[in-house]
Amino acid sequence: MNRDTLSDLLRSVRLRGAVFYHVSYQGEWSAEASSAKEIADAVLPGCEHVMEYHMIAKGNGWAAVSGEPPVKLGAGDIVMMAQGDRHVMSSAPGLQPERRPPEWVFATRNDPRPMPIAVQHGVMTTGLRVPVEQADTVLVCGFLGCDLRPFNPLVAALPRILHLPAARAGGWVSHVIDQAVAESIERRPGGDAVLERLAEMMFVDTARRYLDSLPQDATGWLAGLRDRFVGKTLALMHEKPEHAWSVDDLAKEVGLSRSALHERFVQYVGQPPMQYLANWRIQVGARMLRESNRNVASIALDVGYGSEAAFARAFKQLMGAPPAAWRRTQSAG
Repeated sequence: MNRDTLSDLLRSVRLRGAVFYHVSYQGEWSAEASSAKEIADAVLPGCEHVMEYHMIAKGNGWAAVSGEPPVKLGAGDIVMMAQGDRHVMSSAPGLQPERRPPEWVFATRNDPRPMPIAVQHGVMTTGLRVPVEQADTVLVCGFLGCDLRPFNPLVAALPRILHLPAARAGGWVSHVIDQAVAESIERRPGGDAVLERLAEMMFVDTARRYLDSLPQDATGWLAGLRDRFVGKTLALMHEKPEHAWSVDDLAKEVGLSRSALHERFVQYVGQPPMQYLANWRIQVGARMLRESNRNVASIALDVGYGSEAAFARAFKQLMGAPPAAWRRTQSAG
C-alpha cells in the first residue's frame, strides 16, 4: 500500500528524465556543475524542479555540495542532487574545479544528445568520444524534472546528495548503467526515449531504496509512508481523495485516537491531515485539468468539492489562477 502511494505521487508530479552527457576522464579531474535553477530552461524546459544525476559507469570519484561532506563514488554507483544544488564532481576531494557556466549549457542545448565529452588531463573537448577501455572514469550524466505545484512532498523529503551505492542498488541498476552507456555510444533510433525511461526508472528505484535505508527515528513524507499509521492514512487519502474524510474517520480507519493521529501525522509529514488532503485534492484536480477535456464542475466533484466555486477558490489560492485559466496556460505550454 505504501509503495502504491509513492507511485501515485510520482505519476501526479510528471516525472521527466533526460540523459545529456557521456563524459570520459583521463588523469586527475574536477568539474563544477551549475545549480539546476540556472540551467533548467535549457535542459528540461517547463519543469518546475530539476535534479541532476550522475551514473558512474567506470572508475571512481567524489561528489560534493557546499556544506555537506564529500561522498565517495565507485563503479555502479548513482548520485543525485535532489535539491538542484550547484556541485562538484572530481577524482579526489579538494581539487580546483573547472566550471561549465550556464551559458555553455544553453549554447549546447540543441546538440545531439547524449553529448560526448572527453576530459584529458584537465583539457575538455566536446564531441570527442574516448573508448571506454582507455578512460580512467566514465560518467553518464543527466537531469530529472518534476512539478512542485500544486503539491510535491517528495522533493522536500529527499537529501541534498542522494547516493545509491552499487552494493545497495541491486543487479538491475548496473544493467541500466551499461544500457545507458551503450545507447549513448551507438545512438540507435529511439535511443533518446530509452534513455529517458531509464533515467525515470533509476530515480524511482533510488527513492525506494532511500526509503528502505532511512533510520527508524527518521521523519518526513517518505518516513511517513513506512509508518504503520501515517502510511495507512496517506494511502486512504490518495486512494479516495473525493471521500468526505474527517480526522475522526481517518483515526478510526487506522486505529488511533483523533489527537494521536493528528500529532503523529504532523510529526512525520509536517502538516495536519486535513491540510494534506486539501493539497492532494488540488494536485489530483490539476492533473485531471491537464490530461483531460472534462469540465471543471465534474472534476471538482471527483476530488471532493461540493461545488465548482469551492474548488475554484481552493485551486486559485494554491495555484494563483482559477482552474480554467490555469488549464489554458498548460495547453499553451
